[in-house]
Amino acid sequence: MTSVEIRSGVELPARRENVELLTDDGFTLVGELAVPETAAPVATLVTLHPLPTGGGFMDSHILRKAAARLPALADIAVLRFNFRGVESPRGTSEGTFGDGVLEQHDLSAAMALVAERGLPHPWILGWSFGTEVAIRYGLRYPIDGAILLSPPLKRATDAELAAWAGSGKRLVAVIPEFDDYLRPPEALTRFAVVPETELVIVEGGKHLWVGEQQTARVLNEIVGRLNPAASPLPTHYDLP
Repeated sequence: MTSVEIRSGVELPARRENVELLTDDGFTLVGELAVPETAAPVATLVTLHPLPTGGGFMDSHILRKAAARLPALADIAVLRFNFRGVESPRGTSEGTFGDGVLEQHDLSAAMALVAERGLPHPWILGWSFGTEVAIRYGLRYPIDGAILLSPPLKRATDAELAAWAGSGKRLVAVIPEFDDYLRPPEALTRFAVVPETELVIVEGGKHLWVGEQQTARVLNEIVGRLNPAASPLPTHYDLP
């Protein structure tokens, strides 16, 4: 048995499947579903990537590392996909950038796959631009909650955010101390419209969460909500 240190490029065992998502406005999106290799998943993470026009895609590093680690370490299924018009090594999703409006159809296609596969306890994880899609359209679906990673709150209105209040769906906002768009003092004000928001202020955090320390912090915040029994995540993994 070999123990490996869990670092940036490590991909732990999982069953990984290339999937295609058909949107209700007629486009095919490319993605990947990663599930635990032997156990049934205890929860599901549907990931929404950062801004496509800024280089965001399904392989943006936090989302890639979530898919590489969480099925093995926390029995969490992870669905990643490219929003419309976005290219990655997995392929290119049809369509063109919809500025956070047309992407509502992309989220719908992802949630349809979750329902079709019977994946349990779905959560939406949005990062940056992905948080705008999560806030504006996530309440339509039978999710346990949404985790907002570095939310800019540029496209989502206060009214759209306030709709989460009293919804029964958990809302977790992970705010970097040194974010490029929304820093903790402003976040405290903006998220006040949803009093039950779990506001997580990460000291020293930055918008892109670069480095293993920041990556581990984010992944532990995710696991702490979806499968608390698996938190904190280990730093090493025993390969057979």
